[in-house]
Amino acid sequence: MSYQLLFVCLGNICRSPAAENLMNDLIIKRGLSGKITCDSAGTASYHIGSPPDQRMVAAALQRGIIMKGQARQFSSSDFAQFDLILAMDRDNYQGILSLDRNQEYGHKVKLMADFCSRHKLREVPDPYFGGLDGFHQVLDLLQDACEGLLDYIQSSQQGLVPD
Repeated sequence: MSYQLLFVCLGNICRSPAAENLMNDLIIKRGLSGKITCDSAGTASYHIGSPPDQRMVAAALQRGIIMKGQARQFSSSDFAQFDLILAMDRDNYQGILSLDRNQEYGHKVKLMADFCSRHKLREVPDPYFGGLDGFHQVLDLLQDACEGLLDYIQSSQQGLVPD
């Protein structure tokens, strides 16, 4: 059974698919394929079925990351399926927790930027309405957060050692 991560932003076309694809790249590089699996979702239904934003695709490609995925909306059934749910900002965090009617899954929901070691921002800003620099800033933040998250998972989960 693999350890399951879900990355969540607003529309699931910029930040959360970037985190999912960056993390998948790190998982492969650390020899953890099959031990940790990733998915992403959005708290809103704006872009269901859409591919990742082309600006994020282009920015990620400059780093050698191929963006895959199709936008979907977070649902309350995700609480039981995933071991850790990572919100990109406080609004996403609150939106996720609002679906936890019995307040039994709050321990699984974390802010993504809390895993950063090099960056000071505590939220991953939404680059959607900004310029290309915003997409690169998000990728820098997410790279830092994904590395910290993977270190955290490897140190806290028994049996998650590279092949």
